[in-house]
Amino acid sequence: MGQKLPDIHKDALAPIDMVRYSGASGDFNEIHTVPKVARKKGLKEPIVHGMLLMGWAAEAIEEWLPNRKLAKFTVRFVGMAHAGEAFVIEGMLTTDNAGELQIKDASGTGKLMGSFELV
Repeated sequence: MGQKLPDIHKDALAPIDMVRYSGASGDFNEIHTVPKVARKKGLKEPIVHGMLLMGWAAEAIEEWLPNRKLAKFTVRFVGMAHAGEAFVIEGMLTTDNAGELQIKDASGTGKLMGSFELV
């Protein structure tokens, strides 16, 4: 089998979105919100919280398959995401009850890869 799921496009995150997510998640590590701190740590600019990307991935599964329940969900972060980048979430059902997804930036660089199983 192999059924491609519709791409989901996410607008670019603004720096304030990163600050808001820090507050909502309780993750106040400044590499996500303060450019000077991020650069001091060797990053070109603040990076998007990995859990924000993971949340988008879970949300995509729910959007694609709204009447199904998630039994297993795994992700691997494969690249750093930054504010100002737009993203696309791509998915594929590999069987009736399983699939794979990935989040890429507009240039096609991978940020997250994952798999899921449904009941």
